[in-house]
Amino acid sequence: MDLQIRDQLFIVGGASGGFGNAVALALVKEGAHIIAVARGKEKLDLLQAVAPAQVQLVVGDISETNTIEQILAMVGERQLHGVLMNAGGPPAKTVMETTLDDWDDAYKKILRWKIQLTQALVPKMMPFHYGRMVYIESSSVKQPLENLVLSNSLRVAVVGMVKTLSQEIARSGITLNVLGPGSHNTAAIDRIYHKKSEQTGKPFAEVKHNAIQQIPVGALGEATDFASLAVWLLSPLSRYITGQTITVDGGSGKGIF
Repeated sequence: MDLQIRDQLFIVGGASGGFGNAVALALVKEGAHIIAVARGKEKLDLLQAVAPAQVQLVVGDISETNTIEQILAMVGERQLHGVLMNAGGPPAKTVMETTLDDWDDAYKKILRWKIQLTQALVPKMMPFHYGRMVYIESSSVKQPLENLVLSNSLRVAVVGMVKTLSQEIARSGITLNVLGPGSHNTAAIDRIYHKKSEQTGKPFAEVKHNAIQQIPVGALGEATDFASLAVWLLSPLSRYITGQTITVDGGSGKGIF
């Protein structure tokens, strides 16, 4: 299928690993140009080496204002076709384990920068009457996950912001959608299994095995599985989908909607 994104320009957050890297590689394969953002320069260099003419790099923490300013400067006056809002998550904790500093930090890492970058990028897309914005959150926005209260709480706020803005600019040609990954074979999932191991005293491998057995499809997802949907949502083919939250969780969600 031709996704009609050849030579289009995208920003990809968290591009050095996990979902961000998988989406970045998929976009490059489709002939798109990307501004890849992450803190790890070595991994970003490896990504750029795949297609030097298609990949530009911004090395920095996307939740920091100076990094956002670098991104905006690199876009310049070019038409920006889409953005993958993606960064790491907060530590695994129960409610009573958290401190107010944890909440302040989680607000900064999960919500604040997405509002800042969204408010900066939407005006750049408006003159072109086109744009695709995809926010990677978590399946916890539909079904809270154990030991992830910071993520459970603040990612829902992102969904609320995205849903509201999608209605406010619905006729602009700009769409905004949320993807909620469940358990995938990425480094991020291990923090949940380590936390459960600490709580139960069971070996990490046993905890991970038991968790996988609870997934209806019987396996962890792969970042490439997730990327296939993300890239489609970043393409013109998704024009009639906006304001939606789609979970990619191997059937783990028990809700009907």
